Amino acid sequence: MEKSTIKKITIIISIVGLLFASSCSLFTGFLNLVGNSEPVPPPTVTPTPQPLLEVETGEALTTIQNGFSAVYTRVLPAVVNIRVVQYGVQNTAPDIWNFPFPFPFHFPFQMPDRGTPSNRSAIGSGFVWDETGYIVTNNHVIEGADEITVTLADGTSLAGTLVGADRDSDLAVLKIEYPEGKLQPIQIADSTQVQVGQLVAAIGNPFGLQGSMTVGIISALGRSLPVSSQDSPGISFTIPDVIQVDAPINPGNSGGVLVDMDARLVGVPTAIESPSGANAGIGFVVPSVIVQNVVPKLIENGYYEHPWIGISGTTLTSDMAEEAGLPREQHGVLIVEVIPDSPAEKAGLLGSGENQVGDIIIQIDSQPTLDFEDLTTYMARHTNTGETITLTILRDGETQILDLELGIRPSSPSPRAEREQPVRSGDVWLGISGVEVTPGILQAMDLEPGLTGILIQQVILNSPADQAGLQGSSTAAEINGEQILVGGDIILTVDGHQVRDMESLNAELDKHKLGDQIILTILRGGKQIHLKVVLGENPRSSVSGQ
Repeated sequence: MEKSTIKKITIIISIVGLLFASSCSLFTGFLNLVGNSEPVPPPTVTPTPQPLLEVETGEALTTIQNGFSAVYTRVLPAVVNIRVVQYGVQNTAPDIWNFPFPFPFHFPFQMPDRGTPSNRSAIGSGFVWDETGYIVTNNHVIEGADEITVTLADGTSLAGTLVGADRDSDLAVLKIEYPEGKLQPIQIADSTQVQVGQLVAAIGNPFGLQGSMTVGIISALGRSLPVSSQDSPGISFTIPDVIQVDAPINPGNSGGVLVDMDARLVGVPTAIESPSGANAGIGFVVPSVIVQNVVPKLIENGYYEHPWIGISGTTLTSDMAEEAGLPREQHGVLIVEVIPDSPAEKAGLLGSGENQVGDIIIQIDSQPTLDFEDLTTYMARHTNTGETITLTILRDGETQILDLELGIRPSSPSPRAEREQPVRSGDVWLGISGVEVTPGILQAMDLEPGLTGILIQQVILNSPADQAGLQGSSTAAEINGEQILVGGDIILTVDGHQVRDMESLNAELDKHKLGDQIILTILRGGKQIHLKVVLGENPRSSVSGQ
């Protein structure tokens, strides 16, 4: 193959040389005609042989392969397999259909007759945090577990005890009893320094295949990831600063490791975007900077206190800026509402009202906040409860600086958590989860007060809603102390009948059967749109065993 390539290059050089010689000859002849009385013999042009470049790819590939092999050898002893069992679970199909991303671990069990209590098992991954026996994994891997078994890379299986867990970051810490000093903990990288295009490797237990490694690159940074509770599918939280990768991540990888070429932890694989439940080239990873903040507190206290400002806010859009009398290119976080008795209220921050534009946060500790994600990312990376931050705000077009002492984010279920529900009714399926529209949501979306309906939070891939073109929410906002995604379609009516809450929406769906077509009136971008949706079969009524 190389000889053939060299021959082609040589032929091309020869042809170029001949063409160049012919051109020179013609040009010289032209000069003879216009400038000389006697012909001048054309100069002889001899092509100068050029050195042929040979690209040696074998050595480069060998170097890369050896690099990945070295990473695997160093990291594998720190990666563990986690198997959990939940006792006496009422037999229903696994409720995995209302997560924003396919739940990234496997349920390898067979279901007995519906309604019969049984034990449910699941698998995931984890990694060794330190030599004393602390193991880190995802919260959703162990949530609700009655029995946890940790299997080390050498095949040793040990009972795992839950030390602490945090739903908001989807992290959990287990403890195993093992001779101190015999475990090999993972080394940790600074995820704030990683770059798009950087080579990474994921190591875990996809589909229970222990010690599997896949490779890829970092595809994007700064994603926001909604994470749902296994016990309460309607409750979701947003993890900021999430890393997107194309390294294949499959069910069972959850809680494992994503490492760089120096064998250091970049983050914890947590979720995937996929129409099939298996890898589709889009994986989401909780960054190591959040892991390093949360895990020590889980070990110390069993819980993590998230720092809290106490506002409902949204990214300032160009239209909002113009209405506020500011340049359209002004960026920042518009405060929609200040929570009573919150750190924000104590610091003197102002929310928006009918005749008042709220404060606009343009910097936190001198760092620009171009959008809401900038604010939440900085909070997650650099702040702790009880610390004082400095906010630079715009109020009535004037710049002001305020100091604010961070509080503790309320951890009890919020009204929003109780409102947000998957939409399903009997055997028919729409394929969304949503929340009832509230005044805070309307303000965050810059909509007129008094509007009623259902804000779509998530659209399940390949569902009837997805096929009809319904759109979920993707813009993070903080409302009444809880982060919520806004910006999605708002369902106003079903077949002309108004829907005000989830109960009324499900009541309308109850009137239909599988295959029926309904007409939804939705609000999108301030305009009403009518969409036809053919109702599908509820997966809960057809799935068993997996």
